[in-house]
Amino acid sequence: MNDCTYVIFGATGNLSRVKLMPALYHLEAAGKLTAQTRILAIGRRPWNDEKRLSEVREWVSAKARGGLDETIFQRFASRLSYFRGDLTDSEMYHRLKEHLDNRSDLPDNIAFYMAIRPAEFGVVAEHLSHADLLDEGHGWKRVVIEKPFGYDLESAQGLQKRIGRYLREDQLYRIDHYLGKGTVQNVLVFRFANTMMEPLWNRNYIDHIQITHSETLGVGSRADFYDGAGAMRDMIQSHLLQLLTLVTMEPPVSMEAEVLRDEKVKVLKSIRPIPPSAVHAHAFRAQYTEGSVDGEKVPGYLQEDKVPPDSVTETYAALKLYIDNWRWRDVPIYLRTGKRMAESQSMVSICFRHPPQQFFRDTQVERMKQNWVLLGIQPSECLKVEMTVKEPGLEMRTRPTSLDASLRRTHEAATDAYEELLLDVIQGDRSLFLRYDEVEYAWRVVDPVLRIWSTERDFIPGYTAGTWGPEESRRLFEKAEHHWRHSMSPEDT
Repeated sequence: MNDCTYVIFGATGNLSRVKLMPALYHLEAAGKLTAQTRILAIGRRPWNDEKRLSEVREWVSAKARGGLDETIFQRFASRLSYFRGDLTDSEMYHRLKEHLDNRSDLPDNIAFYMAIRPAEFGVVAEHLSHADLLDEGHGWKRVVIEKPFGYDLESAQGLQKRIGRYLREDQLYRIDHYLGKGTVQNVLVFRFANTMMEPLWNRNYIDHIQITHSETLGVGSRADFYDGAGAMRDMIQSHLLQLLTLVTMEPPVSMEAEVLRDEKVKVLKSIRPIPPSAVHAHAFRAQYTEGSVDGEKVPGYLQEDKVPPDSVTETYAALKLYIDNWRWRDVPIYLRTGKRMAESQSMVSICFRHPPQQFFRDTQVERMKQNWVLLGIQPSECLKVEMTVKEPGLEMRTRPTSLDASLRRTHEAATDAYEELLLDVIQGDRSLFLRYDEVEYAWRVVDPVLRIWSTERDFIPGYTAGTWGPEESRRLFEKAEHHWRHSMSPEDT
């Protein structure tokens, strides 16, 4: 393990408060940080040591598993220091360089974490370069940036061009915290460590695939960002397309980062382009209206704070895609995400084809139900294989049952995705981070849809908060018997 100085830009902001500081504390608790690793928080607020420690203590206490351990916190706090500065001030970066050079306790290996607005990525990269903070004469220099990487294909290309002037691709760590979830990684393990599934994992046996991410929450305090993004950009372009690549990719020759990402890019390149004339046959959007969630009345999207009254930003998006390669030709893949829905969950649902012959046509079994493989990402981390069995009794009746496997034993604590990703940056493991061509080809998939939607400003369908979204989205399905899979329960199909 390398010694490292974690420099966090935007260290007083929401991401640092909710994710980064708690994750680093948990790495401390797990003994994963070397003795010399340090954390340098950068922000504009005039914090002294007392204020810094009280704030960080409050952040960590709110998230610490099993409560805050004072001994561990004191060890963690000894790593932490604060540097006041304004990101837009070029002189600040020269002061930062001097600070890093003059403090012998700060390791030369530096990870710069940009917990800042995407619009500032290019500005900060330029200032870091001009102050020689990216010079690798002494130790490596890595830069971590959060999504979104661009607003559309053109802006992503522009951002890459600007950042590429100052950073090599191997120095950039584009973080997608969704990929850090252990259950998402279990998709790879399930596929490639179990030989019984691989022969069935193709168009000959699989009818269609669904990938769903639903939330009961509304936009909350993110309205400023969300109204300019929408569900397609916020979830489908990044998280769900990444899940799609893991579910459908070819077996890599190894789990090395570049080999793994090569296979993911092959999938994205193989996705059938959606022509403008076919957007409405492949995509559907809607916006939540007032309703009830968990027994409480909630406002509609247009009634949320800071949302323009004439907004047509989608809070629900569904997309139908095809992968034009040998394995998946003509298998429809449905992606769906929405806010203010009936439940909060992420799941991958693999529906298998009907048996080629109806063996039970002269019995009370009119038609066999299709088999499903269900991968629960959150909140339940589990795997279910749904099958048909005969009911007890003299008559030939069947019912669905499932073979269930929890992916985490009761005594095994859940970890936050950021813990693994922050550690991977120190170790130089880029397998769970996005390479630029992954980002670009993901934008190419959704860009035709976003372009058409941007011209349709007069109307957007609604769905009642607390439901499973608009019924009209079923028009995306290729077959009349297809339906959205809402639950991992065998009865709810």
